[in-house]
Amino acid sequence: MNPQIWWYLTRASGIVAWLMLTASVIWGIVLSTKAFPEHRRPAWLLDLHRWLGGLAVSFTALHLGALVADNYVHFGPAELLIPFASPWRTGAVALGVVAMWLLVAVEATSLAMKRIPRRYWRWVHLSSYAVFLLTSLHAAFAGTDTAHWLYQGTAVATIVAVMVATIYRLTHRRAPRRAAPRGRARVVSETTS
Repeated sequence: MNPQIWWYLTRASGIVAWLMLTASVIWGIVLSTKAFPEHRRPAWLLDLHRWLGGLAVSFTALHLGALVADNYVHFGPAELLIPFASPWRTGAVALGVVAMWLLVAVEATSLAMKRIPRRYWRWVHLSSYAVFLLTSLHAAFAGTDTAHWLYQGTAVATIVAVMVATIYRLTHRRAPRRAAPRGRARVVSETTS
């Protein structure tokens, strides 16, 4: 087996995690606009957003595991979980650590969405923009592929795509909905069917 397999896996899984995050953020932005009215939106559209977010978390976990397995630079639990604990490219790695924790918060609150106040879920979910930004900066400053034209083209494409989607989101906002009490919403839906 090639001794650099873990380094290749670290790089590849990090890039794929970033691309899955990008796709999830863009899809989430589009879902939150008037592009898909809620009363006509098929369930698979939201499922795709959730699936992309889950893939981002999975590839992030693979990225972290491959970093631990690689023996070129030591990464233990402290370096992976605590910002500024890594002596290797300290600031850039810290950006990735903070992005990872924010990603975990977004995913955890999304899984618990029906059990937490919608306002809280929304504020945590809005940190997805920060996750994307921090991940992009982490890749640019900690990644070793930044000089390659394919990485540079991908970085420009993802950043432009998220910026365009964000501008679209700001210009095509859906009217905010008022949350009905849970018991009342059920009664209303049962009486209208």
